[in-house]
Formats: sequence, C-alpha cells, structure tokens
Amino acid sequence: MEQQKLPNVTIGLVLSIISFVCCCFSSGIGGVLLSGIAFFLLKKDEKTYAENPDNYSNYSQLKTAKIVAIIGLVLGVITLLWTIYSINKMGGIDAYMEQVKQIMEQYGVEAE
Repeated sequence: MEQQKLPNVTIGLVLSIISFVCCCFSSGIGGVLLSGIAFFLLKKDEKTYAENPDNYSNYSQLKTAKIVAIIGLVLGVITLLWTIYSINKMGGIDAYMEQVKQIMEQYGVEAE
C-alpha cells in the first residue's frame, strides 16, 4: 500500500510560519490566532497518524510545523502581554490613543 501524506500538515506549516511573522505586526493577536488554528489542525493530524502510522509519510513535517506553531503561540502571547502592559503604563487606552494621534499629526496624517 502506498503511503499518503497527512492532510493538514502543509496548511499547518504555512499558518505557523505566518503566525511567527504576524506576532510583530498585530500586537500579538494575529500570531495567537493563526498559531492556535495551526495547532488545532496539527493535533487533528496527529490523531490521524496515531491510528495508523504506517499509512503516512510526512510525520517529521508535522513535528516541525507543531514546533513552529508553539513558537508562534508563545511569541504571540508575549507580544500581546507586552502590548497590554505598555498601554496600561501609558495611562490606559485613552492616553495611548492621544499619543498615537499626536504622532500621526507630527507626520502630517489627519486623525479624526
């Protein structure tokens, strides 16, 4: 019998890599969401592999994707916690928004 590939490993790896990148650009929220989805898909494939390991050939890719998803999740959580801490240290969301408005005005961007 020919070995198959696990169905969600590739999309899990792609989501894990994107989550790793999104940690920096979305205050951690994108990283947490994407790596959470990737982790869920990879756990599903892990159960599929555990039922019949002889039928599947890309388990090492699953392990790699899972490691990248965990790293993305941890970095996303750290970034999110740092963002929350920074906003609280500035004096709350109102003070943060005022500071963003001042910076936008300095660069000539109209703020509503």
